[in-house]
Amino acid sequence: MSIHHALLALLSAGPSTTYQLRKDFDEVTGHVRPLNIGQASTTLTRLERDGLVVRSPEEGGESTAGLWSLTDQGRTDLTDWWAAAVDRTQPDRQELVMKLALAVTVPSVDVAAVVQEQRTATLSALQDVTRARRHLGEEDLSALLVLEHHLFSLEAELRWLDDIEGTLDRVAARHRAAPRLNAAPLKPSAVTRSTASTPLRSRR
Repeated sequence: MSIHHALLALLSAGPSTTYQLRKDFDEVTGHVRPLNIGQASTTLTRLERDGLVVRSPEEGGESTAGLWSLTDQGRTDLTDWWAAAVDRTQPDRQELVMKLALAVTVPSVDVAAVVQEQRTATLSALQDVTRARRHLGEEDLSALLVLEHHLFSLEAELRWLDDIEGTLDRVAARHRAAPRLNAAPLKPSAVTRSTASTPLRSRR
């Protein structure tokens, strides 16, 4: 989720402080990827610079505190975001994907070890999310939706890692077999005799 639009969406319910927005963000997303106060503050400052939000001093609060609220431009930006599909025209440069793509390119890297380390971490994350999911009821619909997506993503990642290991095993087997084939190539006559002496199996 774009933090930019997440904060605009939260502000569409009414003015809020930076601390409250961070808390609401974490609750809505099931605490899967907590938003730190610095990141929330930086994003809000950029939104203010772009004319999407405005800050007013909070009554009785410190000079650095204040209530954030949407501007008309911010509401228009949010409306356009709700109406548009998520853009997937560009490849997703996830760190894990790029890391493994580089691992199979650099000769000194033990790719199998990298995959195994990631599988251990992914399994641990899957267990953590599963436990968090058990404590949610249907009334926590937003957090439930996020955690369910995270579960599906982690399960898919484990299947992908399994597939990578299978591909690595096949490539390694071909490399082991290649020297033997090159060292003792079969003569055409030998292939012919071998084929002729092998009875054809019935297709019935």
